[in-house]
Amino acid sequence: MVRPVETSSYPEDPRPLTPRFHGRHQLNRYADGLEKCIGCELCAWACPADAIYVQGADNTVEARYSPGERYAEDYQINYNRCILCGLCIEACPTRALTMTHDFEFSAATRQELIWTKEELITAVPEGGDGTPQADRQVRRRALNYYGGLAVTPPLLAGGRFQPAANAPSARAGQVVPTGHLPDTDEDAADPATVGTQTSIPRRQGGR
Repeated sequence: MVRPVETSSYPEDPRPLTPRFHGRHQLNRYADGLEKCIGCELCAWACPADAIYVQGADNTVEARYSPGERYAEDYQINYNRCILCGLCIEACPTRALTMTHDFEFSAATRQELIWTKEELITAVPEGGDGTPQADRQVRRRALNYYGGLAVTPPLLAGGRFQPAANAPSARAGQVVPTGHLPDTDEDAADPATVGTQTSIPRRQGGR
């Protein structure tokens, strides 16, 4: 009788959730509106309850949904089967699939608990474009989608180096233009900047 009351008034006064709580899934987008899901189906293979269905398709020049070669044409999660274990999140290579803190999703029929891609995917970020996008739009932005180099190192074309503008990757500033690799360790300590033609001294002795 002297212990504090543990009962909470739900739903009027719900308890706070832990930061790593596993709730409803969501499919994410990049800041420019492209979908992060590349249709690899790894989440479906990792699901122990066989609750995820993914049907991938190829991106085209005029209709690009993701920065990869493929995208998820159809994506479904069956919450009649899902056990909210989070193994699909660990399997996703692009962080396209994450779990929210939303646990209040119920339905009157079993069919309503099968969520489709349109219900799972997030809205287009402010300033971004919806999908599909033209391939030339994506190439013009030259953004870093996967955490590696933003673009291929600039090549000498027509006497000029093609710039890799707007590349957010820190590694992008350490790319040496093709055909101008450093010859010594001292040269390697001062890498060329992406998009800038930089002359690197060569060793003495006719090289």
